[in-house]
Formats: sequence, structure tokens, C-alpha cells
Amino acid sequence: MHSRVKLKKQKKRSWKKWILIFGLILLFISGGCIYYVWDKVSSTIETMHNPLVRDKDPERQKELNKILKNTKSINILLLGVDARAGDRGRSDTMILMSLNPKTDRMIMMSIPRDTYVNIPGRGMDKINHAYAFGGTELSINTVEEAFNVPLHFYARVNMEGFQQGVDAIGGVNVNNEFEFSQGGKHFPKGEIHLNGDDALNYIRMRKKDPRGDMGRNDRQRQVIAAAMKKGANVSNITKFGEVFDILGNNVETNMDQDQMQKLFTSYRHTQNNIETLEVKGSGQMMNGVWYYVVPDGEFQQLTKTIKDHMEAK
Repeated sequence: MHSRVKLKKQKKRSWKKWILIFGLILLFISGGCIYYVWDKVSSTIETMHNPLVRDKDPERQKELNKILKNTKSINILLLGVDARAGDRGRSDTMILMSLNPKTDRMIMMSIPRDTYVNIPGRGMDKINHAYAFGGTELSINTVEEAFNVPLHFYARVNMEGFQQGVDAIGGVNVNNEFEFSQGGKHFPKGEIHLNGDDALNYIRMRKKDPRGDMGRNDRQRQVIAAAMKKGANVSNITKFGEVFDILGNNVETNMDQDQMQKLFTSYRHTQNNIETLEVKGSGQMMNGVWYYVVPDGEFQQLTKTIKDHMEAK
């Protein structure tokens, strides 16, 4: 009788021992994964981090951190650039994103690259020339002046890297409004799946679009919104390293690690409710150059819409 009880106790202790060992193994593995991801995030953000001249002002950083701490609305300028060797490239994609975490809503406004605006220190010209003249800094100053809204952060993306990023997350699904071909790729009408190369051709087509640049802007927002949602749900640990490497090699931003973490934790749900804004204007030839001219009233209306969105609770 006593031997049976003793045997049962030994078996019980044995099971406890194995559960403890198994638990420690799981803790070690999960801890290793957490460390791996954290280490990758830290090194990637350090590579991506490229503050503007004005970001070096401690008072500005205090204000930005206060805005994030209180989860107030923020505006981000997304620049899509075709970078080339020995040349900073062109900002063919300019999207102003306004995120309001109080209402969990986001505005995405594509800015046509030929929009006729004042470029500080350069005069009236196409808005995408600001990047050629003065890089990200001048692009931000130009957009802030044209639309009279503050830009808190920016993200500059090399479009070739965007292609790699779409591949890394397994592609994206979008709803294509009409059938067309571009770059040797065929895009039927309806819901379609895009790999990285498909996505780049899909967002670059404009000549066959009856709406020209405006239609292309719509497709850019489509793909970017789909990529943000898909990327936010990446759970495969092997994918993290690949995605981080692509980001580090192809993205620049003035957000530091703490700011990016706050953006991810407190602002991520804004991507579930995206409103798109269109900059309405008309094409005009001036001295033999084609510009997209936007009336003052349209600029004022867009400013009001974005500010109302930012102040909503």
C-alpha cells in the first residue's frame, strides 16, 4: 500500500518536473523570439531614422511627444520616390495621411505631382519639383504652406523597396475598377491579387486611365491601404526579419523608436476607417509646360476638411 502511494507521488513529481522543463523551454523560445524581434526593430528603426533640421529642436520634440502621449491627431507625409544612382530621384507619389485616434479614422489625400504651388525659395512650380530642389525638407515645407496644415512626421519610400515589401507580406488584394494592361501585366476588372511587381505596375499606370493622374492616385491609395492592413497582421517570425531588412534599406522617417511604438499601439486602428480626399483642379499649359491648377477655394476646403477631421472627438 505504502509503495503504491510512494509510486504515485514519484509520478506526480515527475509530471511536475516535465511541465516545468517544458514551460522553461517555451519561455526560452518565446523570449528568444521577443528578443529577436525587438533587436530587429531597434536596428531597423535606427537605420531608417533621418530627422529633419527642425526635428533637432528640443522644444519641437517635446511638443511631438506630448501630442503622441495625449493621442491627438497627427499628419504624416508619405513620399514615394524613384531613387537612382547619383540622383535623389523624383517624388512621384505624395500622400498626406491624417490620423485621428479619438475617432479611429484616417484621411488619405493624394497630391497630384503636377499641382501648381509656391515652392518656398523657388516660386511657383510643380509640387513634385520641391523634392528635386530640396529633398524631403523642402517637400514638407511646400505641402504645409499649400494646404495650411502641420506635418508632424514623414516617411520616404523607395518604390523598388515597396515592390519587395509587397512580396514579403505575400501580396495584396485590391478591387480593380476597369481592365487594363501595363508593363507586360494584365489586370482584369474586379478583385485581383497583386504580387510586388504587379503592384508597382498597377500603381504606375496613368496614360490608359480616363482620369489620368487622379486614377493613378486612387490605385496608389488602394495598394498602400491594403499593404498597411496586411503588414499589420504579419505573424510569421521568419517574415519579420525579411520585412525589417526591406524597411531598413528602403524607408526613411523622422520618427524615433518610441514615437513609432506609440504610433503602432495607439493609432493603428485608424487604418480600419479610411476616407480618401481628391484634390480637384484642371490642367493648364503655361509657357509650354503642363500644370495641374487648383483653385484657392479648393485648397481652403481641403484645409477645413483635414482640420475638422483632426479636431473631431
